[in-house]
Amino acid sequence: MISWINGDLVELWQINQKFFVLINCQGLGYEIQILESFFLKLKTNQISNKNITLWIKHIKKEDSDLFFGFTSKEQKNFFIEILSVRGVGSQISMGILNKFSINEVINAIKTQDKKLICSVPGIGQKMSDRLILELKNKFKSEILSEKDKSKDEFDIKDSETNKMIEDLQLTLQSLSYKNKEINSILPIIIKEIDLLGKNENNLSFEKLLKLAMHYLDKDSSNIAR
Repeated sequence: MISWINGDLVELWQINQKFFVLINCQGLGYEIQILESFFLKLKTNQISNKNITLWIKHIKKEDSDLFFGFTSKEQKNFFIEILSVRGVGSQISMGILNKFSINEVINAIKTQDKKLICSVPGIGQKMSDRLILELKNKFKSEILSEKDKSKDEFDIKDSETNKMIEDLQLTLQSLSYKNKEINSILPIIIKEIDLLGKNENNLSFEKLLKLAMHYLDKDSSNIAR
């Protein structure tokens, strides 16, 4: 059982709507399917550190071993929750997480938004019904309640902003910042997004990440003193 992997990025590539990285871990090369959002950050050099840590879900088949990598334990656990639904395979699960944030999926299931669920390629009416029915009772788990709490606390209504903030949280977590520290600077980041008006010429994920790390490191320095 492989829970997570840490190694250097060797290569990344895309096959249709599947996104992969090759990680060198102590001389072994692991081909791992990742989410599109993380793939794009690596491809566009928004993440300069090429030493990567991924939480792994290993799916063993008769003729192959498949590895799915996530930048946080929350993503991995949510992927597993989706896989637990009868008839839902790994590519459907990745498709859901590629298109929507965890918060958006949770809210869609809570509100029984079948239209949103069905917008994911490969999901029809019957499968969306199963997803909503089988997952709605799992919202009390630690990962989901924590995500909901974070969303309610900052009241982020815009889906684009919500996705950007969630990606930022996951990236900061992968860089070993604590959730309490991350949540303390989120109001500053949200205000920054509002001030820039989500103008693509002024706003970028890399800029927000640098800003967040600046405030987090500044807070750490003040505590040290």
